[in-house]
Amino acid sequence: MKEKYHKTQFDYKGKAVGFTSHEIILPNGKKAIREFLVHPGATAVLPFINKDTVALVKQYRYPVKEITLEVPAGKIDPGESSLSCAKRELKEETGFTAKKIIKLTTFWTTPAFADEVLHIYAAFGLSKADASPDEDEFISYKAVPFKKLLALIHAGKIKDSKTVIAALYWQCFNSDFSNFGFNNIKIT
Repeated sequence: MKEKYHKTQFDYKGKAVGFTSHEIILPNGKKAIREFLVHPGATAVLPFINKDTVALVKQYRYPVKEITLEVPAGKIDPGESSLSCAKRELKEETGFTAKKIIKLTTFWTTPAFADEVLHIYAAFGLSKADASPDEDEFISYKAVPFKKLLALIHAGKIKDSKTVIAALYWQCFNSDFSNFGFNNIKIT
């Protein structure tokens, strides 16, 4: 059942991601082509402002030509841990820092055509600081009741996979808040 690498036909490395085309050998000995996106990995954070409200980010996503509402997220830098990336992205995109961050899950975003691995965290005990998005990011954060987030997902208004997975994973497996401290931050 395992496919074996034979040779690279095409290899492109961009600023954020790469693309490659490999000739592979199938289990039956025949050759085939596998084209896929090469990605350094990423993290996403489901930040709880309090037990009922999360901080999401709004931004325009060029590939889908829409403004999306998403959990804060970003690429892992070379040598950076997924936890460090999660903390960095939370602060950069929302201006929040967290007293406690826990890992929820790790998944492949689209294993049929990408090697990207995404690590999802939940953050608690938020304190407000200054956001510092990348110079090519035009984003704002929005406080959203968690129940509304679930309703938006159910209605098909939020289609971003990392946001859907983060919210549903939390709802299914981690919705007991007894172990997490919250400070109430007024959102303006």
